[in-house]
Amino acid sequence: MRSTTALRSAVFVLSASLLFATLGRATADEVLKVRLAQNLGPISGLTIVANAKGIFAKQGLDISVSNFTSGKQCLDTVLGGGADIATTAEAPVTAAAMAQQPIAFVAGMEYSDLKTMTAASAGIKTKADLRGKRIAFTAGTGSEVYTSVLLKAAGLTSKDVTLVNLRPQEMLPAMAAGSIDAFDTWEPHVANAKKALGEGAIPLDTKGLYSETFNIVVTQSYLAANPAIVGKFLASLIEAEGWLKANPGDAIDVIAAATGMKREELASIWPDYVYHVRLDDRILATLKTHAAWRLETGNHPPGASMPDFSKVLVTAPLKTLDPDRVTLETRP
Repeated sequence: MRSTTALRSAVFVLSASLLFATLGRATADEVLKVRLAQNLGPISGLTIVANAKGIFAKQGLDISVSNFTSGKQCLDTVLGGGADIATTAEAPVTAAAMAQQPIAFVAGMEYSDLKTMTAASAGIKTKADLRGKRIAFTAGTGSEVYTSVLLKAAGLTSKDVTLVNLRPQEMLPAMAAGSIDAFDTWEPHVANAKKALGEGAIPLDTKGLYSETFNIVVTQSYLAANPAIVGKFLASLIEAEGWLKANPGDAIDVIAAATGMKREELASIWPDYVYHVRLDDRILATLKTHAAWRLETGNHPPGASMPDFSKVLVTAPLKTLDPDRVTLETRP
């Protein structure tokens, strides 16, 4: 009888242990699920690589990805509760900060030049030739700020041109149809236009005029509730950066496949992308420049002022992983 009772007790303990272990695993799996709003382009190369090479999974993250064509859409999705983490440029960040949205900018991961593609028929040879032309841009993104910088460099104002607000994927069809003379955006949309239009599309030389950063942003509440997840996410990006730099040829293959680009097309613009997970003064200066531009142009909510970026840039998650990647010397 005693042995039977002992056996039943042992079975009960074993069953309970298995049950709690199963519940523990389920809870852990639930905690580690992450919804990523990703701009599907080479600018998101590190998140693409981390997902494709199983680096996120190695960190214990179960990533579900929603792809978009602009960082603004990504950040709007996070702020609307449709995703947890956004890949986004600085323009949506300053817009959100000025609207007092509770965002946390936890890392930059890439920067690259924005570009201008022109229709050959428009006869645009120099920046000054943009006068009187129809120029497409994407409102609320780095494309809009770049367009402002470009016009200023050309000695022009918005009154000297016709500005057309289009999404990046709408720009090539608009140029092919003859409804715009030029467009300002990021790769691979410029390369796609050159491929589709051939001699009918001519890039304008604006090298060095404007570099857009691409970054990782969450909400303050998500970071407070999930610091471990954010840490694992950033650790994945750091590992992806190391793999990408050690294997550039394979990285081009992975990113081209994910974005639907031909390998040779991505290879031709690969030097445009600078991948580095960091928080530095360059990022802060860009954010402040954007905010100043918004105040100057009135592109901000009523009553907005220069944001306190010390409440936007959150250094702890990245500094915990690698202090050398946080080099902010200027007070945010």
